[in-house]
Amino acid sequence: QRYGGRQIALPNQTIYINNLFDKLSKDLLRSELYVLCSQYGAVLDVVSMKSPKMRGQAFVVFQHLTSASVALQKLQGFEFYGKPMRIAFCKSKSDAVAKEDGSFVPKHKRKAVGGIADFKQPQQKKDKAAQEAEEPAAVEDMMEEDGAEEQPPNKILFLQRLPVEVNEVMLQALFKQFPGLQEVRMVPGKKGIAFVEFENDVQANQAKDTLQGFKLTPTNAMKITFAKKN
Repeated sequence: QRYGGRQIALPNQTIYINNLFDKLSKDLLRSELYVLCSQYGAVLDVVSMKSPKMRGQAFVVFQHLTSASVALQKLQGFEFYGKPMRIAFCKSKSDAVAKEDGSFVPKHKRKAVGGIADFKQPQQKKDKAAQEAEEPAAVEDMMEEDGAEEQPPNKILFLQRLPVEVNEVMLQALFKQFPGLQEVRMVPGKKGIAFVEFENDVQANQAKDTLQGFKLTPTNAMKITFAKKN
């Protein structure tokens, strides 16, 4: 998706790495990247090609989005054979991921489509009582419950329905692609919620609209609202 002429790479299970040392053999590069990236989660595939246009580049496919997010955050700028790695989320779903989730379509049957595929998924229903039980009393005045009136735009987003394995590092990787990110705050002792603050409400609204309903796991569709003002 584009915002103000800027391409936003939506988080997915595949990361794109460039500025790699291009004197390594294809097999050695794949092996080294597999070992390096596996410390952040299960790796389904490492793709590296030695054609002139693809030298110094590779794709690493993780089983889970959360693993890809942590790897991107932790390995950004990592010195690999004397060169800092440059990492971004891949702009499309890899074949390995498509085969895993059942959406794989052979190349000869695919239509030529530009940009990023629609990532939005139907939001999962959640018992309201369970949701309310997760909300800490200390920050109730900034939260909006399911079904409550939408808050006016402001610079702080309230995230709900986050999977338990998500942490600040993962959310940083998710939101740092958007301009103006100031802070990501988890709520100690409370699962499934977080706050993300931007410099202004326009930047916050861009992130909200782009990532609304995004699935961090196959069963967790993230809900994003503007936080209630104090």
